[in-house]
Amino acid sequence: MKLSECIASLRADIFARNLVTVGPEEPVSWVALQMREYDIGTVVVVEDQKPIGIVTDRDLALALGIRDISPQVAVKSVMTTPIRTIPDSAGIFAATQCMSDARVRRLPIVNEQGRLVGIVSLDDLMWLLGRELYNLADGIKHQTQLRQPDGSLTAAAFSAAATPAVRS
Repeated sequence: MKLSECIASLRADIFARNLVTVGPEEPVSWVALQMREYDIGTVVVVEDQKPIGIVTDRDLALALGIRDISPQVAVKSVMTTPIRTIPDSAGIFAATQCMSDARVRRLPIVNEQGRLVGIVSLDDLMWLLGRELYNLADGIKHQTQLRQPDGSLTAAAFSAAATPAVRS
């Protein structure tokens, strides 16, 4: 499944389309206020609707706490750049591979023009893949019954990771 299909077909809270973005010259304090107001932990920094950086609540905590940066400093001084993005035509597997390779928890999704269209997080993918594992397990649960010594059947206890069972 392509990310664009996931965005179109899943609940709006799975793949965020209404992103909070800021320009690179916005003060760090403004970014923090946006995070609080929208209850989010990540803001994408954009120029001309194209992502140029990303700022997390952790980035802000370290900048303001340890590096002692003024809250009025431009967000470009604390954003992570270059930013790793993924095209909306990419699949779920590509997203998981990209996250793993880059060691990131969030990937901005861009269209063919490089404009920001969404963001996918590790939590989003865990939810989606967990749901799919449940669907797979649910689809085969009738095949996972164990025959008791008396010949009766009992449902096997198994998780989404499905332990091997004796089939009748």
